[in-house]
Amino acid sequence: MTRGPDPVADAPEVTILVDQLRRRPLSGIGTYVRGLLQGLRELDGDAPPLVLGASRAPGGADPLARLGFAVRTSALPGPVMARAWVRGLEDRGPLARWLRSAQVIHATSLAAPYPGRPVTVTVHDVAWKEVPDTFPARGRDWHERAFRRCVGHAAAVIVPSERTAELVRAAAGPNLELRVVPHGGDHLPVADTAGGQAVLAALGVRTPYLLSVSTLEPRKNLVRLVTAYGRARPSLPEPWPLVVVGPHGWGRGPAPVPGVVFAGAVADGVLSALYAGARCLAYVPLVEGWGLPPLEAMGACVPVVASPMPSTSGAALEVDPLDVEAIAAALVVAAGEDRRRSALVTAGLERFGELTWARSARAHVELWEGLR
Repeated sequence: MTRGPDPVADAPEVTILVDQLRRRPLSGIGTYVRGLLQGLRELDGDAPPLVLGASRAPGGADPLARLGFAVRTSALPGPVMARAWVRGLEDRGPLARWLRSAQVIHATSLAAPYPGRPVTVTVHDVAWKEVPDTFPARGRDWHERAFRRCVGHAAAVIVPSERTAELVRAAAGPNLELRVVPHGGDHLPVADTAGGQAVLAALGVRTPYLLSVSTLEPRKNLVRLVTAYGRARPSLPEPWPLVVVGPHGWGRGPAPVPGVVFAGAVADGVLSALYAGARCLAYVPLVEGWGLPPLEAMGACVPVVASPMPSTSGAALEVDPLDVEAIAAALVVAAGEDRRRSALVTAGLERFGELTWARSARAHVELWEGLR
C-alpha cells in the first residue's frame, strides 16, 4: 500500500535562535525560549528537525548541548553578533558560514538575521514605542532598527496576543504576515522550599509577605508600586513586608520604604517557593506585551494584582498602573480579604490551565511547516 506524504518527515529543518539562554539571569524572552523548547520536546515526533543557533559558547562544554537538540554556534560573541545582524551583515565571514545550512530560521526576539532563508520572528511587544522614556536612547534606536528589518524581511511574525498584533500592524502596515500564539505558563520547576526559606531568612522575613517579580527598570513601574505598598501597609492585617525579586536592569530604583526588601535574582526552584508562600503577587508594569510573572503566580494558587495585560485575561485584580491609590487598595484586598482572594485564586488557576507550552509549540510548528 502506498503511503501519503509525512508532514513531519517532509518538514524543513528549523534553526531556533536561543542566544537569550546564554544570559543570566534569564529575561522574560529567555523564559519564553526555554518554555518553547520544553513544549517542542513534549510534542515528541510531531516537531520538525530542530537545531539551536547561538553565539560563541563560553569556555568549556557548551551548556546548550544539554538541552537535547543539535547546536550550531557562531564564532562571534553575542553582543557583536546582534549588532552585526541589525546592520545587515549576516552574509559576511563567520556569520554566513553559520547560517548557510539553515532551511527555516526562527528568531525568538528582534535580534534576527535575514540570510535569504525564510525567517519567522517573535515580537513580544513594542514597548519602546509605547513608553519610549522608559528605554535608554541606544535601546530605543536598536529596537527600532531591528523592527524595521523585521518588517522588511521576515516571512512571518509571531506575537503573543491580539493587543500586540494590533500595535505591530499599526506600526508595520497591513501586509505583514502575523500569527497570534499565546505563551505558556507551565515552566517553573517544583518548589525548592529550603532554598526559599533561606532567601527569606537572609532578608529578615519571618512573616507572611507580598511579592513582586520583575526586572528593576522604569517600565516595570516599581516606584509607584513601592509607594502604593507604603500606603497600603497600615491597612494590611499585619505590616507584612513586600519582597521584590528580580535583577537590576537600568535606571534609578525606588526610594527605600519601610517593609520593602529586595531579593535580587533567584533560582527557578526558589522562585517557585517564593510564589507558593506569598499572600499575593503585585505586577503593575506601564505596558506589557504578555506578562509571565502573573501566570507563574496563578499556577501557584496566588492572588494577583496587575495592570491590564494579555496573560491575565481578567483573572487578576486589575488596576491602572498610574493610579497609586488604586494599586494600594488592590494590595489590601488581594493580601487580606479571604473571599476575594479565593475568587482570584480560582480564576487564576482556570487561566493558567489554558496556557501550556506544548500548545504554544504546536502553533509554532504549524507556522514553520507552512513555509515549506
